[in-house]
Amino acid sequence: MTGRPEILFPLFAGLDTLDGVGPKTSKHFEGIAVTKPRDLLFTLPHSGIDRQKKDSIRNAIAPCVITVEVEITAHHPARAKGRPYRISVDDAHESFQLVFFHARSDYLEKTLPVGQRRVVSGKLEVFDGVAQMVHPDHVLAVEKANEIPAYEPVYPLTSGVTQKLMAKAVASTLSRTPDLSEWMDKALKTREDWPDWHDAIKAAHAPETNADLGADTPARQRLAYDELFAHQLTLALARTATRKKKGIATIGTERLQARVRAALPFSPTGAQERAIAEISTDMAQEIRMNRLLQGDVGSGKTLVALMSLLITVEAGGQGVLMAPTEILARQHLEGLQPLAEEAGVVLEILTGRDKGAQRKAKLKALSEGNIHILVGTHAVFQKDVEFYDLRLAIIDEQHRFGVRQRLELGEKGRAVDILVMTATPIPRSLALAQYGDMDVSVLDEKPPGRLPVKTALVSTSRLDEVVDHLDRAMAEGRQAYWVCPLVGESEVVDLTAAEERFKHLRARFGEGKVGLVHGQMPPADKDAAMAKFVSGETKLLVATTVIEVGVNVPNASIMVIERAEIFGLAQLHQLRGRVGRGAAESTCLMMYQAPLSETAQKRLKTLRDTEDGFVISEVDLEMRGAGDVIGTAQSGLPKFRIADLERNAGLMALAQQDARVLLADDPKLETERGIAARVLLWLMEQEKSIRLISVG
Repeated sequence: MTGRPEILFPLFAGLDTLDGVGPKTSKHFEGIAVTKPRDLLFTLPHSGIDRQKKDSIRNAIAPCVITVEVEITAHHPARAKGRPYRISVDDAHESFQLVFFHARSDYLEKTLPVGQRRVVSGKLEVFDGVAQMVHPDHVLAVEKANEIPAYEPVYPLTSGVTQKLMAKAVASTLSRTPDLSEWMDKALKTREDWPDWHDAIKAAHAPETNADLGADTPARQRLAYDELFAHQLTLALARTATRKKKGIATIGTERLQARVRAALPFSPTGAQERAIAEISTDMAQEIRMNRLLQGDVGSGKTLVALMSLLITVEAGGQGVLMAPTEILARQHLEGLQPLAEEAGVVLEILTGRDKGAQRKAKLKALSEGNIHILVGTHAVFQKDVEFYDLRLAIIDEQHRFGVRQRLELGEKGRAVDILVMTATPIPRSLALAQYGDMDVSVLDEKPPGRLPVKTALVSTSRLDEVVDHLDRAMAEGRQAYWVCPLVGESEVVDLTAAEERFKHLRARFGEGKVGLVHGQMPPADKDAAMAKFVSGETKLLVATTVIEVGVNVPNASIMVIERAEIFGLAQLHQLRGRVGRGAAESTCLMMYQAPLSETAQKRLKTLRDTEDGFVISEVDLEMRGAGDVIGTAQSGLPKFRIADLERNAGLMALAQQDARVLLADDPKLETERGIAARVLLWLMEQEKSIRLISVG
């Protein structure tokens, strides 16, 4: 099956092949991301209207939608242009009026003749003491009343698409929807008591009460699961494709690792030991490693990275550690250097700054195997950079790295093991959605000796007190960060805020004691300002959020975040993580401008009450939604139509497990269930993954 299966053709035809949709109206549907019948299938109603017939409007509480049988008693044509045409009607107990604007009287006399009975359904309102229904949604002869659904689903709309048109298009799509073979694991389906796919789709579009619209109804659960399963199947296929490429078994001798352990002033945490063991097991196999190391701020990822790199060196290979910026690359170098020396390992850095003879010498040493571990930026992937025997690539802070780039990285032709590190704790469901093709190690313990950071909320009206507090702390030799607010979407506006604050603080503390870094600075100036702060020459660093990731200054023990209520939870947590790295007790002052909105209050209180990044990330997900937590634009996060990452975390884990089991039993998807799963992949527009099946 190389192309789309024929059974799905009707769902991928033009929208104008549906009842009631012409070439012109089909364009309007694009406003709700519907370009073919298949998209309508997965555009479910979000609410509904009860249209069960009542005998009278007597007990109705207006405004409300009501359906009643009435007798037409009189017509009152519009007295002047722009005035409404009114029709008096009686139900079993009450009289009210039907109101029409810009209606033709001959049409109304024919549709609603005096003395006849009709069933009307629409919104009942009271205007000037008179009950009225303006432009009823339905007016039908009594014998046709059953054409009005007892409960009418309400769909998302866009300009040019009415509920009527939507209902007609959906009905037309459902009438051409084929019965598809079951791709779900039978035992799972029985255990969850989920309907067949076709029945689930029909039920989801035909709710009978408000309860049927809930995400936890069997039909919607099943459809959400299908979406997650297709996504996880794609990731599992990507994982299999990566693993098919022969790896090299890299087995360490523990000789160099033992030297580092002996030099450590503390024992690694249980979480670090577990991660190191998982990584060394992966590396010892002849399958390429593709692992994510997820650790909270200060959980000790650097040590795990070093131990992994040492396994490579012990086995006679080389390792590379890539960071997104030069500042971070240099910091990794400083962090690793003393321990690498203990182990007697040659560690070198390569960035865009290396030019001419110096660069040539490094490249020669690298290609001859005289450099064991290389630290660098993306510069390490330029054509002329050749390794003697590269076994392990560690990518730091690449939550901006999608599945595609990870596959490309593996295609450097060598059987390189890949370890991706992130300091951004990601809620479980998002980690599975974004990194489901990888195996995950989590560092969820803090190394001994890391003191908790005291967090306090301070109103901006107490700015002077905060500045006095800094004055005293700096006199004792302590260093501090002052992070300025995100004023607008543009770095340029944020810059003004940072520059103003910098001038104000420099005037107070004197020239030379206060530094400034922001995103608009040339990299060399930024590095210079950071270097002065790291060396302790400047005591206070005023910054925009450029310092959010990775900067390590153990002596800095105070973090002031101005207008903290504007920042996101994850960002505040990352910023706070810049302090508490040394021996001194650290504080984080979150300055807010009163009054605080309810959500801002919840955010700041969450931070004050916990330092656990995973707890914080779950609250963040619940408050902001999945797209925003990772930033949809660069997240590689799939867009689901039915599944909801906040609510369906459990389903996502189930889907991942199921997808991996299916592929282990049927790697080419050739069994009956495998072929059904291929149809699902086509249905969910995951054609790319179909190609992965034929790879290798």
